Amino acid sequence: MRHTADRSRKRLKIAPSLLSADFANIREQISVVERAGADYLHMDVMDGRFVPNITWGPKIIKDLRKLSQLPFDTHLMIVEPERYVTEFAKAGADIITVHWEAAVHANRLVQQIKENGARAGISINPATALSELTEMLPFIDLLLIMSVNPGFGGQSYIPTSTQKIAGARKLIDERGLNVELEVDGGVHISNIREVVDAGADTVVMGAGLFGTGAPGEAIEQARAACRS
Repeated sequence: MRHTADRSRKRLKIAPSLLSADFANIREQISVVERAGADYLHMDVMDGRFVPNITWGPKIIKDLRKLSQLPFDTHLMIVEPERYVTEFAKAGADIITVHWEAAVHANRLVQQIKENGARAGISINPATALSELTEMLPFIDLLLIMSVNPGFGGQSYIPTSTQKIAGARKLIDERGLNVELEVDGGVHISNIREVVDAGADTVVMGAGLFGTGAPGEAIEQARAACRS
């Protein structure tokens, strides 16, 4: 399913995932993707419980905030997110996305995020059906489709994700909702066109950028791949 023709004037947003960056050179890595036109910086927060990996907490977000004015797209892959969203918002997160699978009271949680001045997103894992979010869509600012199982960078794109992205695009458009559709997991220059044609507004790229050794050039190549 192609959506490019009727959405051609809408600029693709690219969110480099700092999970794949070299933290020994993080200032330079952020500077490179900023100069190349990155739209967000994607922060993967993992607690070792909701997902096997452990990354960082609000202190790192606060410190990184000093290095960039780009919006921080903060993805909480954690249990009990309601305990931490206020802290992440105060640390400098502009968008806070929580997992549907971890949100016991999703509506209340989305309201909590917004009350703290951040945009509210909901993410769904590959095995979660879009139909579960029908009632929540009008209340969120962003829907994040996971195209890999969350927890580690560098995984391969799950091919059936394309159909789910297209389905999400259809739901959002048919209901006339102002919900940003973001895709995270296994997006590279080789498949970004497929993801965008399915209806993604924003793509998260980690290994697909930083793994090339030249993330700035990779951003330019990704945009070119969508125009060709």
